[in-house]
Amino acid sequence: MKKVLVCGAGGFIGHHLVKRLKREGAWVRGVDLKFPRFSESEADDFVVGDLREQSLVRAVIDTRFDEVYQLAADMGGAGYIFTGEHDAEVMHNSATINLNVLEACRRRATQRIFYSSSACMYPAHNQTDPDDPRCDEESAYPAAPDSEYGWEKLFSERLYFAYARNHGMDVRVARYHNIFGPEGSWNDGREKAPAAICRKVAEAADGGTIEIWGDGKQTRSFLFIDECLEGTLRLMRSNVCEALNIGSEEMVSIDTLADMVSRVAGKTLGKRHVPGPVGVRGRTSDNRLIRKRLDWVPSASLEAGLRETYSWIERQVRANRRTSEQDFASPALAAS
Repeated sequence: MKKVLVCGAGGFIGHHLVKRLKREGAWVRGVDLKFPRFSESEADDFVVGDLREQSLVRAVIDTRFDEVYQLAADMGGAGYIFTGEHDAEVMHNSATINLNVLEACRRRATQRIFYSSSACMYPAHNQTDPDDPRCDEESAYPAAPDSEYGWEKLFSERLYFAYARNHGMDVRVARYHNIFGPEGSWNDGREKAPAAICRKVAEAADGGTIEIWGDGKQTRSFLFIDECLEGTLRLMRSNVCEALNIGSEEMVSIDTLADMVSRVAGKTLGKRHVPGPVGVRGRTSDNRLIRKRLDWVPSASLEAGLRETYSWIERQVRANRRTSEQDFASPALAAS
């Protein structure tokens, strides 16, 4: 039986990855600051702990694992990453986790380790045209990410490849492009655009209006979680020792994304554009290299993923609304 460690197993991607690995028959240990928020983890062993603490990391990596997936990071959507308010935490927390995990794996002779980088590490100057951004893997240098989050991701990529060169570790690095799906953040300030828009649409009455940050013309591509997991496992089990994009090439504007979600919901909604953090003007995955290296690219449509995601978020909104109504209707406790 394959023995696997998933760091960040309480998070969105990590939680889904644990379920996928269990279906494959692996023995899985998960570790995170918290358990998954929306459903119970399927990990055989789940350690609640802080990967910034060396002692905790050494206790978790107490044996040689066949595969280690390092997904743990301090992250969120534009409302968390691009305000500048969390820069020091984001850089310190994520870099510390990566330093600790890599060194502990080296000490235990664990060779195969996957690191989830991000498309945020690509240069901002290549993403000023919303209709023609450049995000091929070779464009990463000269480096100029648009956020401290992106700079930390770029540093950590180099850290992993340095350990591969100097210590013979078998490192795999993926640059994720906006992963979304059920059981992700949707109302806690860390949600990304698909979840945020699904929430706004679910909360809006038919014929109403939702708010969109910026002018709505900024473009992105979004990858459904099942496709992300497929690409991750294919890369992990390949002989590819270079960073690869894992994302969709179906680029849409944020206004178009909102229209798609409204259509999925069966609602007619207006859009009100308001100031807010938006990041670069355009970004989409360039899949030429992953197609060449792995003979695979994501194939599911954005709308198909939005249908599943919207359905799940709509249920959360309804449940929260019922809870709020019950709390409002409950009589106040008499003062003693």
